[in-house]
Amino acid sequence: MTDNNEIQTFNYIFTNYKERFIHFARTYVDDEMLAEDITVESLMYYWENRKELDSHTNILAYILTVIKHKCLDHLRQLRVQENYIEYIKNNEERKLNLRVATLENCNPEEIFSKEVQEIVNKTLLSLPVQTRDIFIRSRYQNQSHKRIAEELNISTKAVEFHITKALKILRITLKDYLPALLFLSI
Repeated sequence: MTDNNEIQTFNYIFTNYKERFIHFARTYVDDEMLAEDITVESLMYYWENRKELDSHTNILAYILTVIKHKCLDHLRQLRVQENYIEYIKNNEERKLNLRVATLENCNPEEIFSKEVQEIVNKTLLSLPVQTRDIFIRSRYQNQSHKRIAEELNISTKAVEFHITKALKILRITLKDYLPALLFLSI
């Protein structure tokens, strides 16, 4: 085929089949502008590769095959995008559900009391042995001052002194927590 014949054939196909090709593509991609772009790209692809085609090639079937493959490529790309969007959506939903569940299970009083208890325990360990022992007997074992004094062979005034000393040190170490403790107790 001469260049002039090729141009006439192309013009004929473009004029008489372009709308049919667009309709075919639109059926699958469901977008008029995209269908037109695919059709024009396919026609251009045919034009650029026409010299490599066999002389017995059905040109209309060839162009329609190119359109088919471009539509398939587009639809596959959409599928990948949709799968990725779904993956992101599911991932974000999982993260949100985890945050909701974590927040629902969060007990500020428990967290706060654990933190305060850790500070109390550390403070008690820093006290002199006798002061710590008297404080633990009084506050944790609910022993009376008189009983502690008798068991340790000291005066009740000495027991009161050690308890007051421990409370003073605890008050200092828990100074940042006292307003919150008062708030939580209201």
